[in-house]
Amino acid sequence: MHALGKFIIVCGHYGCGKTNFSLNLAFDLANKGEKVTLIDLDIVNPYFRSSDYASLLEEKGIRLIAPVFAHSNVDIPSLPTEIYSVFARNEGTVIFDVGGDDAGATALGRFSGHIRKLPEYQMLYLINKYRILTTRPAETAALLREIEAASRLKATAVVNNSHLQGLTTAEDILNALPYAEETARDLSLPLWMTTAPRALEHELSEQVKNLYPIEIYVKPPWAD
Repeated sequence: MHALGKFIIVCGHYGCGKTNFSLNLAFDLANKGEKVTLIDLDIVNPYFRSSDYASLLEEKGIRLIAPVFAHSNVDIPSLPTEIYSVFARNEGTVIFDVGGDDAGATALGRFSGHIRKLPEYQMLYLINKYRILTTRPAETAALLREIEAASRLKATAVVNNSHLQGLTTAEDILNALPYAEETARDLSLPLWMTTAPRALEHELSEQVKNLYPIEIYVKPPWAD
């Protein structure tokens, strides 16, 4: 996996796997002894959010900043002012788990002025060939332009997170590589990594450049 800076923004299409990827990053960094803060910026979709894994994050010593009223029956779009604290003091590595598409990225735009003043930040664009509306490189690239406009920030790299949830096979990962490479070329961005379920790591380690094996934490309710 490529080296990451201290401020990492994870954005992409609805259902592409942003939260599961953000959790994996947070846990991997914490396991290496890093101080990690995970910010749940999804105030659009009340399902599959980082704040749903608060107890697991706490166990790992990861600070979670979540929308006000998360984990309640009052789900009003409201972001805590606590988020501003990460720009004022050393919080170690900060990961922003952003809501889907341009609607979700609008919340990120509130902090764009602070983020642009940082010495460096990474804004990772997660893509999934098997997700509706991002099956072709052209439409996947167009979606990022909408996200960038809403957030007033520029993506710095592409992450190929193509998957079919629990049905994902090694062949699915390999078949998505040309799509990911073309999308990255269209966007003039580096393809930083390709994710795959950890169970497939032994099949793909020699075939996929910059493979990032991940655990599957986020599952649909019917998969429990």
